[in-house]
Amino acid sequence: MALIQVRVDQELKDKVTEIYDDIGLDLSTAIRLFLIKSVKTKGLPFEANNLGVEVEALRILRAIQKHSEEKGLSKMTLDEINEEIRLARDERRAREAKEQEVNNKNQ
Repeated sequence: MALIQVRVDQELKDKVTEIYDDIGLDLSTAIRLFLIKSVKTKGLPFEANNLGVEVEALRILRAIQKHSEEKGLSKMTLDEINEEIRLARDERRAREAKEQEVNNKNQ
């Protein structure tokens, strides 16, 4: 048996406990049912459209994480990331300098 701890504000806990008490469930059983249903549906056991921006943000973050793992970037150190940024900036500056040189010759 595993222990799961979740932090919620007291008002939310009180409201949801009252709801589950009214239908004869304690909070632990209700959460267990939520987890079982999540496994069966392989996702949230309810329509999540009303969560809006939060769900979309999570989807985007997961896609970014997957991409960085596929490209081997998720294990980079901060120094390696900063070096990549420095190199990209150097390349951009060189490209801009070359474009400026070409523009000066054409004038």
